[in-house]
Amino acid sequence: MKLFESLAIAIRSLLANKLRSALTMLGIIIGVGAVITLMSVGRGAQAAITSTFEKMGTNVLYVMSTSSEEGGMMAIQYGSMTPNLTLEDAKALERIDSVMAVASVNENYVEVTVAGESKTAIIHGATPEYEQVYKYSIASGQFFSDSDVALRDTVVVLGSQVAEDLFGDDDPVGQTVKIKGKRFDVIGVLEPKGGAIMGVSLDDVVVTPITTFQTRLFTQQTSRGENAVQQIALQVASTGAIDDVRVEVEDILRRRHRIAADEKDDFAVVSMEQMLGQLQQVLGIFTIVLGAIAGVSLLVGGIGIMNIMLVSVTERTREIGIRKAVGAKRRDILVQFLLEAAVLSLLGGGIGIVGGWMLSFLISLIDIGGITLHSVVSADIVILAVTVSVFIGLASGVYPAMRAARLNPIDALRYG
Repeated sequence: MKLFESLAIAIRSLLANKLRSALTMLGIIIGVGAVITLMSVGRGAQAAITSTFEKMGTNVLYVMSTSSEEGGMMAIQYGSMTPNLTLEDAKALERIDSVMAVASVNENYVEVTVAGESKTAIIHGATPEYEQVYKYSIASGQFFSDSDVALRDTVVVLGSQVAEDLFGDDDPVGQTVKIKGKRFDVIGVLEPKGGAIMGVSLDDVVVTPITTFQTRLFTQQTSRGENAVQQIALQVASTGAIDDVRVEVEDILRRRHRIAADEKDDFAVVSMEQMLGQLQQVLGIFTIVLGAIAGVSLLVGGIGIMNIMLVSVTERTREIGIRKAVGAKRRDILVQFLLEAAVLSLLGGGIGIVGGWMLSFLISLIDIGGITLHSVVSADIVILAVTVSVFIGLASGVYPAMRAARLNPIDALRYG
């Protein structure tokens, strides 16, 4: 029997039981749709983080306080219980030839209030170089100066999202806000930057002089009794010079902190590229796990196809006997039932692709606190989902097809 004839018979058989065929496909539809949706969201998160890090610049080194048990990303993510860095350390690092700018930064969460309105945001206590190193631009007003840092002025520069949430369309420059019960004058508003890191928008920020942060908001001192700096960011002239600068940074800080040759550093130096690489690795694993979880639905769909095909073999035993009696070979019966399983899985996969793409598109329209969860539906995700669904469909149809092909035509004709 020709392949196209077998295909036509398989399609007619499926159309004869439309409801049963639709319910059988449901597992494959849900599985393929779930795989595409979850993996596209994972890919979208990777793309968004990569874009955000590129906006911040890949030629940046971060120095964080850490203890001998901490280091790397642990220090970057969680900071240290034993702060060791100071503004004097930052000034010493400014003398490195390939360093263009050095920004000292302390960070915490605060509630910013104005005229009965309040908003929780990240506050950065920083030096004026923050604007350059973190690649922010001023939309209105101005950034604070070295004089503001020296005088510990109670001034702030608002991120665009904070300014919009608190002041709407009004210009915040010249207005006052309250942070921890203290009044701060708004002297500037940052241009929208877009992007987010760890779910926090880069526009949801308030920046104040680091000395003001240290003395008026969050006091934290080193073991030597000096005002502590949580992070020092160094903008390097080029990515090619990062390794050399890292060596110089480690050498300078080890000397300043009087660390012996056999002792571990009390700081960690991490590049933006390292942070990006580690985050992408974590997100890649997360995406694979999401796809695997969604793949369970495909397995369930395959079991559904097998069950229905077994029922179909039992119901059509007499039909199989008649076909064998008029000359159909075992191979013909095998191909027909395999084609029925393949059609079910392929059609279900096609519907699942459309459903998954639509759901991914809808998810990308959701805005949570100014953060959009982007999704990226790439060709490899679609191909993977469809290939797996067809394979599961065929694998699920093998046993029922073999069972149908092995039926004795005489016994089949007597059935029922």
